Amino acid sequence: MTAILLLGASGQIGFELSRALASLGTIVAPARNECDLARPETIVRTVNAAAPALVVNAAAYTDVDGAETPDGRRAATAVNGEGPAALAKAAAAARIPVIHYSTDYVFDGTKGKPYREDDEAAPVNAYGQSKLAGERMIAASGAAHLIFRTSWIYGNRGRNFLRTMLRLASEQKELRVVRDQIGSPTWARAVAEATAAILGRCWKPGAADALSGLGGIYHIAAAGETSWHGFAQAIMAAAGRDVPVRAITTAEFPRPANRPAYSVLDCGKAARVFGVALPDWRDQLAACLKEKAEG
Repeated sequence: MTAILLLGASGQIGFELSRALASLGTIVAPARNECDLARPETIVRTVNAAAPALVVNAAAYTDVDGAETPDGRRAATAVNGEGPAALAKAAAAARIPVIHYSTDYVFDGTKGKPYREDDEAAPVNAYGQSKLAGERMIAASGAAHLIFRTSWIYGNRGRNFLRTMLRLASEQKELRVVRDQIGSPTWARAVAEATAAILGRCWKPGAADALSGLGGIYHIAAAGETSWHGFAQAIMAAAGRDVPVRAITTAEFPRPANRPAYSVLDCGKAARVFGVALPDWRDQLAACLKEKAEG
């Protein structure tokens, strides 16, 4: 079968992609010590050895607060910016399309309504800056590409808000969660399944125009919006945890990195072009917790 090179297969989205993309080709998923985005020489070697028909990059530096330190900023720049650029250049040389994931944190959060793909990007933290740099370098690489911006990713594995809230609910009598940051909590599995659906509609392995002229940036996130506080309340209710969730402001919970106050993504473009739209965030949360209970 057609080979698909998947980077970051141990991460939240990557783990789900390894299953969602299996029907489209043979997944080649090198470990980080084999292909490290912080070490460009391993990228070219891996692409050449795998000879894939598609490269999917789900690897990323995601420590938003950690990226504010000098070492963290360097790591974020390497893994989120320079590494994807090297990957895209290697893919362009081999005429292989690239799938890459970005974030709602490329926006400053001041628009007050959902962000479209062509809205001006203006990150307010180093993490967002590194992800935007990766987007721009991939676009300039000459590789055919799809860049999927998503938001507030969670799942039943890895480090994420859902798992943190469930853990803290077992340790604390009350949770304090910010109410003045608004976004769309998105299940990693939904993003992976949307990716597979989109590729099924546009990807033509080996064709001169492998993405059917439909490459570019698309927003892929859950429908609806809520605050972190609202998300935490929904988690407690859906999980049957009788733990009160107190609403606080961002100022009451200072963090090293600034966050956009409103980073909801307008996902209408993906719906129009590919007929793909993710369910409401509440439905995704229910499905995720159901899988947790059954697993």
